[in-house]
Amino acid sequence: MTKRTTVLLRAGIALATTSFLVASCSGSREDVRVSFCKSLAATQVASPSSLRWTGVETRARGHSGLTVVLGFESDGESRPRQASCHYRYNAVDDTALTLSDPLSAYSTSPETMTIDGETLSRPALARAVKQAMISQGKAIIDRAQQGIEDAAAMARDRLGSGDGK
Repeated sequence: MTKRTTVLLRAGIALATTSFLVASCSGSREDVRVSFCKSLAATQVASPSSLRWTGVETRARGHSGLTVVLGFESDGESRPRQASCHYRYNAVDDTALTLSDPLSAYSTSPETMTIDGETLSRPALARAVKQAMISQGKAIIDRAQQGIEDAAAMARDRLGSGDGK
């Protein structure tokens, strides 16, 4: 292997690794509890791709827990809908993190969830959590795969151009 090929190969691997890390870590700056509640709500509608979020509210009640209330609409439905996820308080004591990010004091998986005022049963919530986690995992893999494909295309372009830069 020539020195140029080795350098390009290393650059391609570094680019692919960086793309993977950025793809898996990037995203909205929305709190994970809000994002996860949105994912759970998406598992409860007929066409998740048509969801439009109309409102997000977090209600922190100290040791009594946190409620994330989401307003949403879906194609084919004439009425606005609402989902609520209830998270348990999960901090032993106040730390710098919980003081700077108060929502971090709550668990990241809800203990109960309601859709349009009806509480999901424990088994239904467990299924929703499983489906949401699978969807999120697939999304991370898809973003990583796209990053790797983009890095490979860039490496092919560089090799084909003969620049080596």
